[in-house]
Amino acid sequence: MSVAKADENRKVTTHRLIEMKRRGEKISMLTAYDYSMAAIIDQAGMDVILVGDSASNVMAGNVTTLPITLDQMIYHGKSVMKAVKRALVVVDLPFGTYQGNSKEALASAIRVMKETHADCIKIEGGVEIKESIERILCAGIPIMGHLGLTPQSINKFGTYTVRAREEAEAEKLVSDAHLLEELGCFAIVLEKIPAKLAARVAEELTIPIIGIGAGGGVDGQVLVMHDMLGINKEFSPRFLRRYANLNDVITTAVQGYITDVKSRDFPNEKEQY
Repeated sequence: MSVAKADENRKVTTHRLIEMKRRGEKISMLTAYDYSMAAIIDQAGMDVILVGDSASNVMAGNVTTLPITLDQMIYHGKSVMKAVKRALVVVDLPFGTYQGNSKEALASAIRVMKETHADCIKIEGGVEIKESIERILCAGIPIMGHLGLTPQSINKFGTYTVRAREEAEAEKLVSDAHLLEELGCFAIVLEKIPAKLAARVAEELTIPIIGIGAGGGVDGQVLVMHDMLGINKEFSPRFLRRYANLNDVITTAVQGYITDVKSRDFPNEKEQY
């Protein structure tokens, strides 16, 4: 096996992501919530798999990410970890498990790490959750930060429009990003902010910056699997590129099955014992 091939198959770690940024290699990241899809995504060569609290929307049918529980996130995390061999697996801490109490934040992070065997956790916010970040990092648990549009705070924002357009909010975001790096976070997700601002953060920080709706000047990109595969057709923001139309493919397949069952074409003689 060549050195290049061996490096390609090597387990992705937090340190390796920082190496990728240093040499200018873009980082690919996608969500997954179950064993079967995680296996496919990992085998395809994905760098990072996010067990996102977006499971609240795409798996449970909730309007926001807020209702999903820690137990549910651990269930999804366990399922994904059983499938993944190469990618770095990040599990979101859900709303209400870290914001108000740093001891609860640590307990939540420990449960995720012990019960899922994931590589790290992701939490939303900056200076407001400084104490929780410090306590979790002191326990040796890696943290990926998340700034910009933070879906767990959607009721405060009241809208999913682009964040940090105004100078004050933009400067706070930059300040929070520097704080997260100084505290010891290994990477940050920037969601739905102006591309120039995201590029500035990626330039100023030494840790990887992963964007979703944050332009191409960052160190990597993340999308929700159900969106980019065209399973979910209702969500169509500007930043989303659909790489498949599985909604139509699956619908056609299911309709074909229904037709074959009702016409007695399935099963045929070769499909029986």
